[in-house]
Amino acid sequence: MTGAGGRQRLDKWLFFARAVKSRTLAQKFIESGVVRVNAIRTDASDHKVGAGDVLTFALGTRIVVWRVLDPGQRRGPASEAALLYEDLSPPPPPKAPPNPLFAQRDPGTGRPTKRERREVDRLMGDGEDFD
Repeated sequence: MTGAGGRQRLDKWLFFARAVKSRTLAQKFIESGVVRVNAIRTDASDHKVGAGDVLTFALGTRIVVWRVLDPGQRRGPASEAALLYEDLSPPPPPKAPPNPLFAQRDPGTGRPTKRERREVDRLMGDGEDFD
C-alpha cells in the first residue's frame, strides 16, 4: 500500500488514472517502450512513480503529458482518477479545412431515394405502369 506521498508501480498508476483498461494492458503498453518518465524512456512496468514525475506517452493519435499529483489508492470513477494527475498535454491540432478539390454539396442533395427515382420515372414516362 502506498501513502499520500509514496511511490507506486507505473503500470498500477496508469490503471488507477484510467489511461488503460487493465493492469495487463498497462504492462504491455509500458513494455512496448512508448512511455517516458521525466523524459527518459522506460520499458519496466515496475518503475516507481510519485508526485512530481512527468509521464509522456501516445494515446491513439495524440501525445499525452501528465504530471503525477498522487499515487492513488484504487481505480475509482473518472472524476477521482482525474485528481491523480495534471494534464500538461499540448492542445490538439486544429481540424483541416475541407479539401477544395472535392465538390461541395448542399445538405439534402445527392443521390435520390428509391421513392424519388420512381417519381422521376413516372414523370418522364420511363416507368412501367402496373395497373
